[in-house]
Amino acid sequence: MFKKVLIAEDHEIRNLGVINTLEELFVPEFEFVSYCDAALKKVKSAITEEKPYELLITDLEFDDDFVEQSINSGQELIAEVKKIQPNIKIIAFSIEKKTQLIDELFHGLGINGYVSKGRNDAKELKNTIKRVFADEIVIPQDILNSIRNNTIEVTDYDINLLDSLSKGWKQHEICAHFKQEGLQPNSRSAIEKRLNDLRDSLNARNNIEMIAICKDMGIL
Repeated sequence: MFKKVLIAEDHEIRNLGVINTLEELFVPEFEFVSYCDAALKKVKSAITEEKPYELLITDLEFDDDFVEQSINSGQELIAEVKKIQPNIKIIAFSIEKKTQLIDELFHGLGINGYVSKGRNDAKELKNTIKRVFADEIVIPQDILNSIRNNTIEVTDYDINLLDSLSKGWKQHEICAHFKQEGLQPNSRSAIEKRLNDLRDSLNARNNIEMIAICKDMGIL
């Protein structure tokens, strides 16, 4: 089992469940930090002392307060930690449900496990820690199913299009904006066709529902 674990979590009440889990697994050394900057500093110090952390458990969202931070999210923290300690195991522990964002955590940032906060999360966290220690990649089944079923390929062009639509712009306004920005294709017919294709791919009945689906998926 892991010997040294760092937990980045800004809600103390949630830490109690994590503490119980780590104690049940007989992890001898674990520390908590409430800020991403502090977490990165501890990782750096541990490396310098040649006593690196073996596992990082981090939330993805951290509440803003009076303490100014250079790193404000779990995603940024994961990316920075991976730069200086590529072999560290990382588990994201979050309420986040957006499949595209979670997929990016695994395929873009190389995390080892994901646990959704909620009912029975202590049991899930304990199981995930065990499996990650055994060199498994642990994705919750419901999220894995969503990722597999999400076959739509969204380009930067699509994101620009959907973002403009989410701001309430009409098609002729999007057309004018795309022409001004040099985005292609920018004809009204091409924009209308792409919106139709996106609605069909997402099984959305209208643009409003499509934007809602894209936000849920983490596209927007």
